Amino acid sequence: MTTYGRAAEESAFVRTYAVTRGRTKPRHLLALETVLEAGQGRPGPAQAEECGEILALCRERRRSVVELAGRLGRPVTAVKVLVSDLLDAGALVVPLTQSYADTGAGSGPSIQLLAAVSASLKRKWPDAVAYPQAG
Repeated sequence: MTTYGRAAEESAFVRTYAVTRGRTKPRHLLALETVLEAGQGRPGPAQAEECGEILALCRERRRSVVELAGRLGRPVTAVKVLVSDLLDAGALVVPLTQSYADTGAGSGPSIQLLAAVSASLKRKWPDAVAYPQAG
């Protein structure tokens, strides 16, 4: 690899690290196909500029996590972290459409339904413990 190529690769890594503030795990359960739409909330003032781009794309129409990552040219994991921030702020929501709500008799809940429930619960109780500790 040339020095220029290595420097460009390292620069992209550092930029992604800075965008997510070093975080590598999103707070919400998000699949690649999780669909998002703009919500009523607003992102905080310290949010990365990519958050504004995500919101603009989701205002145009519903977008999946993987589509957002492709449009932004960012790793999916980084986009999931940013989307989680926007879900916490209420700026994005996971819409629950009939096709996701009606999974049929005997089948379990869809990933989309679980993502919507998880996002709502974390927004309502952000400091709650995910699993109680056995005493």
